Amino acid sequence: MNRLGFAYAVIAAALFGIGGTFAQFLFTQRGVNMDWLVTMRLLVSGVLLLGFAGLRGGKKAFAVWRDWPSLILFGLFGMLGVQYTYMAAIAASNTATATVLQYTAPAMVALWLTARRRRLPNARELAAIALALAGTFFLVTHGDAGKLNISPAALWWGIASAVTAAFNAIQPGALLKKHGAALVTGWGMLIGGAALSFRHPPWMVEGVWDARAIVFVAFILLFGTLLAFYLSLKALQMIGAQKSSLLTCAEPLSTAVLAVWWLGVSFGAMDWLGTILILATIVLLSREQSAQTQSEHVT
Repeated sequence: MNRLGFAYAVIAAALFGIGGTFAQFLFTQRGVNMDWLVTMRLLVSGVLLLGFAGLRGGKKAFAVWRDWPSLILFGLFGMLGVQYTYMAAIAASNTATATVLQYTAPAMVALWLTARRRRLPNARELAAIALALAGTFFLVTHGDAGKLNISPAALWWGIASAVTAAFNAIQPGALLKKHGAALVTGWGMLIGGAALSFRHPPWMVEGVWDARAIVFVAFILLFGTLLAFYLSLKALQMIGAQKSSLLTCAEPLSTAVLAVWWLGVSFGAMDWLGTILILATIVLLSREQSAQTQSEHVT
């Protein structure tokens, strides 16, 4: 069971990373509109997830609407927010930089939790926050505080992606416990996709559509979104949050390697240093979570 859970977590992280790299290829080399891709990603995955949940739960698929204010908030600022800002960060920079910046989210969650509990961060949380800040500094400036290595738009969208990812880790907690991950995620995606359709309807298709473009879009919709979300949720159930969060390190690493090797993205020593420092925050915060869990069992 544990081996399968580990495999699910690593495969999910790799699928997310590959999907982001394919998205960069579509934006830069096939002229696919970013808004259209995000709209389709949310709508198609939302419909398929709800169909799967409906087959298992029948009428229970609509019970989540009893909590409609929280559901709509999650759909608009959670699912739509994180998908749109992440893709915008890719379009403004590259998939490796966008993914690594998004992984400053755990440090943001730690800060928010300490503020909510009205206590100062402990030593491990302070170290994780410092590492996240240092990693971001090296990634976006290459060590020169007077110069940005990426565009202001890329930095803005990358940090916004981390903020929305942190929101996703906090806001839907009660909904997930009450209604299940498939239903909440499916409705959240459908709400987000429907809202973005007013900005860019799904039938307004742009870009060069050869066989490679079609295959890459299909991969993003089915494997880089739907299957990746499903496997990550299964991993969470099978091996717990601590181990699954550690294994998510495979996403930015696989993304960076693939972007450099396949797309020729420039990723130098300072970029790798920033990546390692940001990923170290996940390790520290996961150990903190494990220690808290053990203390709860003792008491």
